[in-house]
Amino acid sequence: MSAFTAAEPAATATHNISLYRAIWRWHFFAGLLVIPFMLNLAITGSLYLFKDQIADTFYAHRYLVAETGTLLQPQQIADAALAAFPGAHATSYHEASAPNRSAWVTLSKDGQSTIVYVNPYDGGILGSVGSKQEFGWVVKRIHSLEYFGKWSNRLIEIVAGFALVLVVTGIYLWWPRQQTGGVLTVRGNPSRRVFWRDLHAVTGALAGTLIFFLAFSGMSWSGYWGANLNAWLTAHNFGTPAAVWDEVPKSTKVMQDIVSQAGWVVENAPVPLSDIAAAQSAKPIGLNKAVAIMHGLGMVAGSDLAIPTDETGVYTASHYFGDLGKERTVHVDQYSGKALVDISYDQYPALGKAIEWSNNVHQGQEWGLFNQLLMLSACLAIILCCATAATMWWKRRPAGRLGVPPMPPQKSVYVRLWFITIVFGAAFPLTGAAIAVMLLIDQLVVRFVPPLRRFLS
Repeated sequence: MSAFTAAEPAATATHNISLYRAIWRWHFFAGLLVIPFMLNLAITGSLYLFKDQIADTFYAHRYLVAETGTLLQPQQIADAALAAFPGAHATSYHEASAPNRSAWVTLSKDGQSTIVYVNPYDGGILGSVGSKQEFGWVVKRIHSLEYFGKWSNRLIEIVAGFALVLVVTGIYLWWPRQQTGGVLTVRGNPSRRVFWRDLHAVTGALAGTLIFFLAFSGMSWSGYWGANLNAWLTAHNFGTPAAVWDEVPKSTKVMQDIVSQAGWVVENAPVPLSDIAAAQSAKPIGLNKAVAIMHGLGMVAGSDLAIPTDETGVYTASHYFGDLGKERTVHVDQYSGKALVDISYDQYPALGKAIEWSNNVHQGQEWGLFNQLLMLSACLAIILCCATAATMWWKRRPAGRLGVPPMPPQKSVYVRLWFITIVFGAAFPLTGAAIAVMLLIDQLVVRFVPPLRRFLS
């Protein structure tokens, strides 16, 4: 005798329909909220991937020079920049990375920071730009919404969390359920809604892994989750190896205070102090010798060198772009020329290496042009998913209403969604809180406010 009754398959079917509708409704709300932000992330992310090529094309007068003889000494280059901006002082020096590239010096005056581009052969000034008006800086800050303030940056963190939700729920909705169309093929034509549904689903399914990777890896830069993760890794010695600072006095400054671009793992690592006692009997080594020491230690051509701004400061040579194997920071005493701290990617703990690697891939810096094109394909997929989602919604919405997917027949299915929200919120608190608010509005406000329910339906 069968152990099942006829009612049980029907109950199972109702439950499956309820779960599908609940997830579809959740997917819809999440997408509706984040489409503008996802478009911003994809467009600015695409620009940032090719920032160097864009800079060389539109700002060639700043970056490209003709090879005309012997390179000037670093101090001569810095002096040329300082002569163009009387009253300023130099805070960093970026040497020419190739014979046809310019050098640039960052100057500070009256609290304002300016990058001055110098021809390394004749000291000619090629141009200047405020540090916070430089193309790559602006694009990156708009990408993270940090350009508009701290709270807007928190908003983009919530969006990144919603992107993770959209990928997971999208894969669930796309998963084949005895249908053949809309899995790897697109049915119909642009005049039909099914065409846009299939194009949306297939694009999301094929690019889902890359989109998930971009959203998750991007979280490490977020103002709340990323900052707390970095602090936790540092405190537990999973990020920056603390032992390398044991033998040197430390200042209150951290890496991101003195360099324009620091590796994520070391951005909050302390900056050591020069031997202040030596200041009474020794003179600073100067920029020329500091650059020579940097070269002697094997730093990659084109590295940045932060210049000490007081008697306890250090020269900090750093390289954080391109091949991770060349990622490195060296702090040099400004009096003795001794390398106080020398840390490279190979010294990071496993978890620190993994995060730094994911960040490098996220920015298109790990495998050259292939990496750039791979991440660009993910950005284009996001743009296409946003466009198809908006078109699909427009075609299915009833006149004068929002067209939210219907409520699930079994309201008990929300218990499972609340459990998922709690687990997700423990990992990503800001996004978890936003999802909780979304669910409360959906279950309480929408249900008990008839005009709003009619508008959303």
